[in-house]
Amino acid sequence: MAVGKGDVAPDFTLPGTPEGTDYTLSSYRGQVVVLAFYPGDNTPVCTKQLNQYNGDLDDFTELGAVLLGISPQDVASHEQFSCKQGLGFPLLADVDKKVGAAYGVLGPVGFYRRSVFVVDGAGVIRYAHRAMAGLTFRSSDELQQAVRDARAEG
Repeated sequence: MAVGKGDVAPDFTLPGTPEGTDYTLSSYRGQVVVLAFYPGDNTPVCTKQLNQYNGDLDDFTELGAVLLGISPQDVASHEQFSCKQGLGFPLLADVDKKVGAAYGVLGPVGFYRRSVFVVDGAGVIRYAHRAMAGLTFRSSDELQQAVRDARAEG
């Protein structure tokens, strides 16, 4: 059964950008965290999605939210992509897809489905969206409202 709204978010530790940094979800207790699972670096829709979130990063920060991008590429790929796009938030490498599996974002052939989760300060999922097709993504405005709601609920 895939995790959803109201469930405790599965904890994880993953390497990410900048290279040499590990990120543990539970270390963000007390803060709202937006987990943006995306299929791949340097792909058109993922690039558009992460650039939109990056352009609105100050708004997420003002709301007290931490934004983490997660995909199955390695840290070297994330470094190249992040530098090329000028991203101001970390990209985490789930190369064995264990975190993707824990969150139920793997499609039928093992590819990541574009998915977003908002986790409140107590570690409870307050928003969950998994795309069936990866051609669209949740807007920054929708996610910022989910952050506001998570702060009110948590």
